[in-house]
Amino acid sequence: MSVNYIKQNRSISNPLAVLELIKPITWFPPMWAYACGVISSGIDITPNLGLIILGIALAGPIVCGMSQAANDWCDRHVDAINQPDRPIPSGRIPGLWGLWIAISMSALALVIGWQIGVWAFYATIIGVTAAWAYSCEPIRLKKSGWWGPGIVALCYEGLPWFTGAAVMTQSFPNLNIVLIAALYAIGAHGIMTLNDFKALKGDRQTGINSLPVKFGPHKAAKIACWVMIAPQVLVIMLMANWGAFANALVISCLLIGQFVAMRKLLKDPLKFAPWYNATGVLMFVLGMMVCAFGLRNLGAF
Repeated sequence: MSVNYIKQNRSISNPLAVLELIKPITWFPPMWAYACGVISSGIDITPNLGLIILGIALAGPIVCGMSQAANDWCDRHVDAINQPDRPIPSGRIPGLWGLWIAISMSALALVIGWQIGVWAFYATIIGVTAAWAYSCEPIRLKKSGWWGPGIVALCYEGLPWFTGAAVMTQSFPNLNIVLIAALYAIGAHGIMTLNDFKALKGDRQTGINSLPVKFGPHKAAKIACWVMIAPQVLVIMLMANWGAFANALVISCLLIGQFVAMRKLLKDPLKFAPWYNATGVLMFVLGMMVCAFGLRNLGAF
């Protein structure tokens, strides 16, 4: 095993290493989902713009960034195998700095959540707790190919959507919104499974029982595809049943596009998983926003 993770520097010589640690590329899904919650709430956006921006920042850079820092710290031995150039195993963030960054951002998240309001605060408690439970021993939910992706999917899609709507309405959102958010969170489980493909080698060596490790890449990719497809079919049926026919049609077209992309993915999951994340997943998240506008236009909330 590589021991690059024990490299030590006396200080963080490159501040960009901290930005790399909290992985800005991962902030988009919860920010997007929070925006979907805001849109679906039906509440006027303009007078609440400052609150919305703060909520999106909480969902993305703060909570999601904190979860990435916590995960990188807890995964430093795994990353020494899978991604030795990451800030912690490479030594660019030395000693306990990674841990302190994660703890500090956890505290900051709770403060910002409290400032936004009670619903944001409760959601932040759930999100921060889930992030540590996912990465940290002895719980370390990421060891499970089912619970690990499930908790990430919930915190990336379902919880931010719920929170965005709750903050706007200052109440528990309409059950239709909650149902749609839950369905997209279930679908995101498949996306998280595909994301595990890149860590297959290290996961095998360190006992993380991801679905690609447990079932092999091809079967895991099939499972991921069905997990993504089924909730979207239900979303289409619900939107049509509620009278949002145009939105249901657009989501159907996006799902057909995903079918086409999945055919290529299943030819060689290890090779095409990153490609699918840039194509099929894009259609998945576009469907989320189409659905959010459909809920808003129904005007029943």
